[in-house]
Amino acid sequence: MLRSMTSFGRSRQSLGGKDICVEIKSVNNRYFDCQVKLPRIYSHLEQKIKPYLQSKGISRGKVDVFITVDFAQSTDTEISVNIEYAERYISALKELKERFELCGEISVMDVAKAPDVLTFQKKDDDERDWEDLEIVLGEAVEIFLASRESEGERIRQDLEQKAARIQETVKKIKMLSESDIGGYKARLEEKLRAVLADNNVTVDENRILTECAIYADKAAIDEELVRLNSHFIAFYNYFESCEPVGRSLDFLLQEMNREINTVGSKCANADIAKLVVEVKTELEKIREQIQNIE
Repeated sequence: MLRSMTSFGRSRQSLGGKDICVEIKSVNNRYFDCQVKLPRIYSHLEQKIKPYLQSKGISRGKVDVFITVDFAQSTDTEISVNIEYAERYISALKELKERFELCGEISVMDVAKAPDVLTFQKKDDDERDWEDLEIVLGEAVEIFLASRESEGERIRQDLEQKAARIQETVKKIKMLSESDIGGYKARLEEKLRAVLADNNVTVDENRILTECAIYADKAAIDEELVRLNSHFIAFYNYFESCEPVGRSLDFLLQEMNREINTVGSKCANADIAKLVVEVKTELEKIREQIQNIE
């Protein structure tokens, strides 16, 4: 099953007198890069979140986790006023008003909004804090993973369509190649007869056969097409894997490109060259899509 690295999950619940909201979003990244933002008084839980996500199978992508906790109604939280800081803050506001002759009165809310005027202290209960957060985080992760899988399924369908078009084009290349090699003897003999006709020289049939054999060996693309076919078998097998396969698919695409490039270099036929370009174009589209896969 393919999973996209682009996803979003959100959950919000009220537990233990606290309103907890967890949002998880991710975008493409070669590795697992996790950033967590949560209230300062819950910063001690940050070290638990990344291992938790990894334990759920999230292994790649730039993942941002946003956690908010409304603990105003929580009985285990004490709110205190930093009196000394508030006095200096109010004094500074008054000086600002007088110096610049500003209008308006200084209100309680103006002062309360200032950083560090109100401080929050929570009774230590790490185990209970994590239990509550884990419930909400777990639900957000489930939604997040479901979104990854849903997007991954759409990517899989698109990849299968592109792969099918490539395989049909490869069949045409094979038929053209066989026809091209088969007609080489007639073309070579015709050219030789035209060149040697004026000199009354007899065409050496053995030499023609030797040249045809050499050409056939150089132009043969059977090995490349067999390897390309085996790569496509592996390509489809990866779709059924439960493990992250993005990197493996990326490597496999490099091998496919290598084979089709060799085919293009061996074949001098213009029609084959055109088809090779079509295959390379589709492979590039697949490579771009694979960058989205975990």
